[in-house]
Amino acid sequence: MSSVIDGQWRRLDPKTVAAAAVLVLAPLVPTAGVMFLSDANPATLLVTALIWVGVAVLIAGFSAAEWWLTWYRITDERFELRHGVLTRNHRWIPRERIRSVDLTADPGHRLFRITTVKVGTGGQAGDSSELKLDAIARHHAESLRQELLFGGSSTSDTAAYREPVTMPSTAASAGAVSTAASTEVGEATLARLNPTWFRFSALTLSFMLIVWGAIASGIGSFKELLEAFGVFDSLEQAVLATSLWLVVAVGAAIALVVGVLGAIALSVEMWWGFRLTRERGDTLRVKRGLLTTRSVSLEERRLRGVELAEPLLLRWARGARLHAVATGLNQKTEEHQPDNKTLLPPAPRAETHRVAAEVLRERESPFGGELHRHPRAALRRRITWALVSAVPFIAAAVAAAVIGWLSVAATAAVGVVAVAVAIGFALDAYRNLGHAITDRYLISRSGTGIRRTVALQREGIIGWRIRRTVFQRRSDLLTIGATTAAGNSVYEVRDVSTETGLRLAEEAVPGLLAPFLQRG
Repeated sequence: MSSVIDGQWRRLDPKTVAAAAVLVLAPLVPTAGVMFLSDANPATLLVTALIWVGVAVLIAGFSAAEWWLTWYRITDERFELRHGVLTRNHRWIPRERIRSVDLTADPGHRLFRITTVKVGTGGQAGDSSELKLDAIARHHAESLRQELLFGGSSTSDTAAYREPVTMPSTAASAGAVSTAASTEVGEATLARLNPTWFRFSALTLSFMLIVWGAIASGIGSFKELLEAFGVFDSLEQAVLATSLWLVVAVGAAIALVVGVLGAIALSVEMWWGFRLTRERGDTLRVKRGLLTTRSVSLEERRLRGVELAEPLLLRWARGARLHAVATGLNQKTEEHQPDNKTLLPPAPRAETHRVAAEVLRERESPFGGELHRHPRAALRRRITWALVSAVPFIAAAVAAAVIGWLSVAATAAVGVVAVAVAIGFALDAYRNLGHAITDRYLISRSGTGIRRTVALQREGIIGWRIRRTVFQRRSDLLTIGATTAAGNSVYEVRDVSTETGLRLAEEAVPGLLAPFLQRG
């Protein structure tokens, strides 16, 4: 195959038109099946099918026009794209500014062996820092990625990085592959999926909420079909024939089982085939996906640290996720695709520590050391806010008792449970507070629903943000945030004493905060 960097204008793959039509027509099959089972009028079925096919034809026509008017080319200096049906656009990115080439293929694209390519500069400017080809042939996309990322690169850029460190294998990291254990030409495998990790997905509440939301949406969409089969009538008879508490308990159990199984299924779709590699010595690449495959690249020069995320249930099972703290991960985009920054799916905590060390080229994980505890005043603040948050539940229980829905004993029980749970969360939030400074990193930890521990490179800190509320000033506390051009932009060390916080900032980046303190 000839080089893609020849200065010639090229079109996208024409199969994108067929893929767009299939994407629209695919939902027609289950919809027609539901209408058939619900004894819909044949004329209604025919009209629905004709409308759907008409929409598909219109979309295919628009896709064909867009394909005809979309051209791209790659020269030694830049990557150019001309596109647009109603409004014509001509955009380009200088070759030396390209920092990422990500590949995505949904089921429709995989059916026609095509792939969407996103070329980015690693900037924070949103759409202006990214060009998208939707879509080109799969083999051509991979060649394009290799050429843009590594075709004209110099090895001098990697000289500042230390050699990869091969970590010793442990029982906790079973199924992971060390750097030395699996290498290809110019590529080293840092981690790959162990199927036993899917058990941690059963403890991921966000996945369960997605599953429950999809089921609720399905019930609303197929309400008429469910009524035709008498599902709602059967449920009503079951409630009248048995105890309400029994129905609630059985329903909760079913919801839990469905949520767990759905969370595992969702995780399998997202993370099947997961593999974290280091290419050409200075680029991290994550490949994953069962139905929709994804390939995300991250240059190490953009990396400013890593973050360990431990949701409550996952933390109890000694599991965690590992995220990159890097420049160019646009915050608005990450709200819709948060897993673009994920370096490791839910996995054993020991494995996340090993991979963190591999990614950062350290001999030991930055998360392995002891953290400094925060003042007892931070605990009092959390207990106070926790008790305030319990007041609405107690007030609701009292109101229910006044109406006659709850007995005095039940009301008292609700109050005791609400206070106990609130204090429990406050104690956990306080235990999770901590910070430390190492030779290269500022370590900060906080959170209870999701405990987050970030290891931020000290050389990546560009400023400090100090926040003190009225209540913090009374307790001689402050929250100091390290600002950086990566990740969430600000990473906070919460509720430390004023003296400790200022000393922490001075020790992390000597001289950066001092000019602002001398005026006091």
